[in-house]
Parts: sequence; structure tokens; C-alpha cells
Amino acid sequence: MNGVSLLKCICDETRFEILELLQKNRELCVNDFVEKLQKDQPLVSHHLKTLKKCGIVKSRDEGKKAMYMISNNQLSELISTVTKTSKKIPVLCSDDKCC
Repeated sequence: MNGVSLLKCICDETRFEILELLQKNRELCVNDFVEKLQKDQPLVSHHLKTLKKCGIVKSRDEGKKAMYMISNNQLSELISTVTKTSKKIPVLCSDDKCC
């Protein structure tokens, strides 16, 4: 996967929120995401499937539920760095439609 492909995989608000939660919590199930994100289960499952297909998250079965985690430390560090950096950059665009 090249850099552009990686960014395309994570460049969605819900997917990035999922990754931020995983970066902070290490491992969560679908119901945890639904509760924390206040989003419908089918939507969360769709985004988890996309992240898994891209190789960004992996899962393991725990009884009847699947537990999701970021697939490697470099990706976890990337999410952390992006989150920290975004808080340090002044707002450049006030138009929600620009990016």
C-alpha cells in the first residue's frame, strides 16, 4: 500500500474516529463503537470492514463478539501523531466544504 492509498482508507470522519478510539483503548467490539460514537451498528460495521480490508485494523473472536484493534504500532503512532498535529495547526479554512 502506498501513502495515498493509506490516506484514502483513513480519510473518512467515522473511520478516523474509530481509529482514534482504538488508539486510546487498544481493543473494542462493535457495540463499544456504537455506544461511544453514537452511530448505527450497520454503519460502524461497514467502516470496520473497510478498515480491515485495507489492513489497518485486525480482529479476534472473543466468544460471540469480534474484538478490533489497530493492526500494528506504526499505524497507531500515525493516528496519534495526526491527532496531536491537527490540534496544533491553526484553522486555515472556515468553510466546511473546502476539505
